[in-house]
Amino acid sequence: MRHAKLDKIDKKILRDLQDDGRITNVELAKRAGISAPPCLRRVRALEEAGFIRGYHADLDGEMLGFDVTVFAFVGLVSQAEADLRQFEEMARGWPLVREAHMLQGDTDFLLKIVARDLDSYNRFLTSQLTAAPNVANVRSAIGIRASKQEYGVPIDPEVPIEDII
Repeated sequence: MRHAKLDKIDKKILRDLQDDGRITNVELAKRAGISAPPCLRRVRALEEAGFIRGYHADLDGEMLGFDVTVFAFVGLVSQAEADLRQFEEMARGWPLVREAHMLQGDTDFLLKIVARDLDSYNRFLTSQLTAAPNVANVRSAIGIRASKQEYGVPIDPEVPIEDII
């Protein structure tokens, strides 16, 4: 595992960008307590080092017609590395799958799937997911509502990352 050696300013920049990816460099620098040019250099260095993977807009799926969120617990026939990678590649190619996590334990993968309605999820389930090579079983849990949705990781500039519980 790679552990970060970040100072308080870097952590403030990361925290503020994580909270608001559209913050201006001037405002970001002000919050970090530095001037704009070194702030921009730090942001670019954090991007190049891989701490910042990208920026995105947080869209309201329901407003766009995606009324159903399903968590699918997928069991595979084989857990050989090549088979795991093949499944991961398939999951990346399915637009309805928004997240895919390999798990340790009884379930091999947890997929977060969005769909317009239950019928469209069931079509995806039967025509693509359960029909995929190496898929042994799928258990679905339909989300009722999300009561918390935070992205990224907890960052407190005053606390070393390894001390966050």
